[in-house]
Amino acid sequence: MFEYDKISADDYDRLRGRYEPLTDALRTLVDVGVHTDVDDATVREALVHLEAATALLQQRLREDRPVLRHADTGRPVTWGNPAVGLRNAISPPIVVEHDGDGRCWSEFTLGPVYEGPPGWVHGGVSALVLDQILGEVASDSLSKARFTGTISLRYVRGTPLGPLRAEAFVERTEGAKTFAKGYLMDADGVTVEAEGVFITPAWARDAG
Repeated sequence: MFEYDKISADDYDRLRGRYEPLTDALRTLVDVGVHTDVDDATVREALVHLEAATALLQQRLREDRPVLRHADTGRPVTWGNPAVGLRNAISPPIVVEHDGDGRCWSEFTLGPVYEGPPGWVHGGVSALVLDQILGEVASDSLSKARFTGTISLRYVRGTPLGPLRAEAFVERTEGAKTFAKGYLMDADGVTVEAEGVFITPAWARDAG
């Protein structure tokens, strides 16, 4: 069972203001690292600066991994999540929207950092995105403890790099199991279909 510490809206905004620009800069650095074609001397010079930046950031590191929940919204604060984490530079990031009818969706862009075959999104990245958005809808916007039991994907066709949309909805609930479906799509339609079963753990069932 998770024990959540609450973080106030003011503290959340303060920390977001501090670390979001850093994450954006790191994300840009990752992208530049994929594309750069500078010479050996420039790479060595860049390494000096990167090592200096790493030393600065290492001056104070968290020893624990507190599980936080936003005091106003009740949502978990997923700083390090690789799909939506505000402090994780490998996340696209994806901002998940929630409709009144219980559906989730997100519109985002995946560039060459997420490439598998040339010009196409890596299949594992597609799975990451769909697992995240199915999990969001199955857990009522992360407000309930429901974890991925199984997820199956059907790759309809290649997913091109560029603007994309993901959608998800709950199909049905049977006891501790919630069945969700979702899609990844581009401007021409669906590229990946997903079905997932999300399980409410025993401790959450016992909690009522």
